[in-house]
Amino acid sequence: MMARKKSGLSQRHTRILAFLERFQKENGFPPSIREIGENTDISSTSVVNYYLNQLQEMEYIERQSKVSRGIRVLKNLAGEVGSTFKQAADSFADVLTIPVMGSIVAGEPMPIPPSDFNYYDPESGIDIARSLLPARERTDKLYALQVHGDSMIDAMVNDGDIVIMKQVEEAKNGEMVAIWLRDRDETTLKYFYLENGRVRLQPANPLMKPIIIDDPSIVEVQGKVIMVIRQLEKA
Repeated sequence: MMARKKSGLSQRHTRILAFLERFQKENGFPPSIREIGENTDISSTSVVNYYLNQLQEMEYIERQSKVSRGIRVLKNLAGEVGSTFKQAADSFADVLTIPVMGSIVAGEPMPIPPSDFNYYDPESGIDIARSLLPARERTDKLYALQVHGDSMIDAMVNDGDIVIMKQVEEAKNGEMVAIWLRDRDETTLKYFYLENGRVRLQPANPLMKPIIIDDPSIVEVQGKVIMVIRQLEKA
C-alpha cells in the first residue's frame, strides 16, 4: 500500500509537478497521464493518478475529468502563481463539447449499426479544450467515434480509443478517414488512397491486407481523423 505523507511534497510529488510545469511551458498544453508516468519513472497510470489526486488536494493542480489532458498547474513548486499558469487556466475556459456519434470498425468493413453516423444523444459527448485541437480544426463541425478493432494499431489507434473526426466529403491521399461503402452499407476506418481510378483503403497493421475498391463512386468519405484519445489501462 502506498503511504501518504501528512503534509508537504514528496520526491514523487516534486518530480510530477516539475514535469507538469516544464511540459506546459514547452508545448502550450498539459501532458497525458501516460506521458507523466513515462517521464517520472512511474510505470502504472493508477499510481500517477494517485499522486495527481494528492496534488489536487494540496491545491497545486486542478483536474477536469471530462477534458482530454485536463490538468492545469495552479502554483509552482515555490507555491507561487505565475503568468504561465494563469494563461493555462484561461485556455481551459474555452472548452468544446464534441458529440459521440457512435462507433467505427477498424478492421474488415462491417454493416452500419443503427447508431453509427446518425445518432446523437445530447448527454453523450466529450469535452476538449479548444487549445488542444489543431488551429484549423477548432470548429463545431466535429464529432467523435469509438474505435472497434485493431487494423490501425501502427497508427496508434487501438481498440476502444476515441477518434475525433472533422466532417469532410473528400479526402487526400494518406489521410485517415471514416468510409461508408454505399453498395454494402458498411463502414470502416482506414487510410485513403485514390490510385489509377481505384480506391485503396489501407490498414495500419502488417497482418491485414488493403481493401481495393474498383468503383470510387461507392466510397463515401464521412470524415477525417484529427485527434486520437487513447483508452488508458484501467486501474
